[in-house]
Amino acid sequence: MTDPGRAPNSRADPRPVIARLRDGGGLDEGGAALIARGLSDGSLSDAQAGAFAMAVLLRGLSTEERSGLTRAMRDSGHVMRWDLPGPVLDKHSTGGIGDVVSLVLAPILAACGAFVPMISGRGLGHTGGTLDKLEAIPGFITGLDEAAFRKTVSATGCAIVAASADLAPADRRLYAIRDEAAAVESIDLITASILSKKLAAGLDALVLDVKAGSGAFMGSPEKAEALAVSLVETANAAGCRTSALITDMDQPLARAAGNALEVIEAIDCLRGAPSALRDLSLALSAEALLLTGETDGMARATEALDSGRAADVFTRMVAAQGGPADLLDRPEAHLAPAPVICPVPAPAGFVARIDAARLGHAVIALGGGRVRAGQKIDHRVGLSALRRLGEASEGCLALVHATNEADAEAAIAAVQRAYHLADTAPAPTPLIRARTRAEAGDQPGEEQQES
Repeated sequence: MTDPGRAPNSRADPRPVIARLRDGGGLDEGGAALIARGLSDGSLSDAQAGAFAMAVLLRGLSTEERSGLTRAMRDSGHVMRWDLPGPVLDKHSTGGIGDVVSLVLAPILAACGAFVPMISGRGLGHTGGTLDKLEAIPGFITGLDEAAFRKTVSATGCAIVAASADLAPADRRLYAIRDEAAAVESIDLITASILSKKLAAGLDALVLDVKAGSGAFMGSPEKAEALAVSLVETANAAGCRTSALITDMDQPLARAAGNALEVIEAIDCLRGAPSALRDLSLALSAEALLLTGETDGMARATEALDSGRAADVFTRMVAAQGGPADLLDRPEAHLAPAPVICPVPAPAGFVARIDAARLGHAVIALGGGRVRAGQKIDHRVGLSALRRLGEASEGCLALVHATNEADAEAAIAAVQRAYHLADTAPAPTPLIRARTRAEAGDQPGEEQQES
């Protein structure tokens, strides 16, 4: 007798799963597993994957269904397990301009006794990528194999690497299909994509930085809140203690945008310089520590940064991943400047509004980002000394770092278009707009925490 759930080639047939979802019948765990398996082993055709993505976009998933899909995508490849004398923590940002928090947060958490196996990505659209920033450091290796990754995390407390090919392979395929199927904006699929990779790293807890504003993918506060809620509910249901901060991206976080320039700003922060980057790095670190049961995470994180212990961890991580051991002490010796550095002139006034995405596109045009996958980038170029909201222009909005005069002139014009000045300073913009935490009943149970 033929199994009605099997196609003639003896593979499970995904069409009933897709049709049931399309017609409002939802997605059960078996269906999610079938879809994830088909995405990873190629048995799900592109047409079927696109139909699935569109059905999710149009019908939506419940928290339970979204969690089931996330777990299935996580389990489509290798899932790491850790046996370390401290909690395994991580952070994920939805992306922004001048967002170099990872380089500060990972060493802070490691200095507090946590372990941070951070799997990061490259630049996406107008936002910069953590891996691109780290590869501005001469010799720094982001493509560690698992043995080297584990050794570095165990020895230094943190490592920041690229995802291996066997980590959540279902997501790698669905990520591309979403674009082709016009389903990029599905919060359910964004959630499963982000969390399947993070949860495959074997985390005990995860803190999320969901950006809102002119430089964010989820520009409106309402969309940012919806994504934060989806991520927090889904991750906790999948067994990972998670919370989120919704943070401002109506202006660059750092005063620099561009790979080497942001590394320099992260180094300044680790050395103790006050900045919005410092404030957010400490807030996210404290939130992550809170998830482990630490009641005074802010004090611990601040002490780790101000004492220099986080800087020491950063130095050891850079050296362990092939970079120079004296980067923190002599960044200028290792991070070469761009050939052309010039100011962006401006009339008198106060910064009233910034189109942060336009600044990101200016960095890409300078050669500091990609317009297509695999494109080589120039780590030296970008913007620095960026004026922040409410500040007086004082005749200059930023410094442009370029490879030639023509690129510099184009970037100057782009930055001038991104800034809007007024006669009076606007009201201050809060760095942290909201927090999203799981309800007590949504916290993982003992069985879930072991997953």
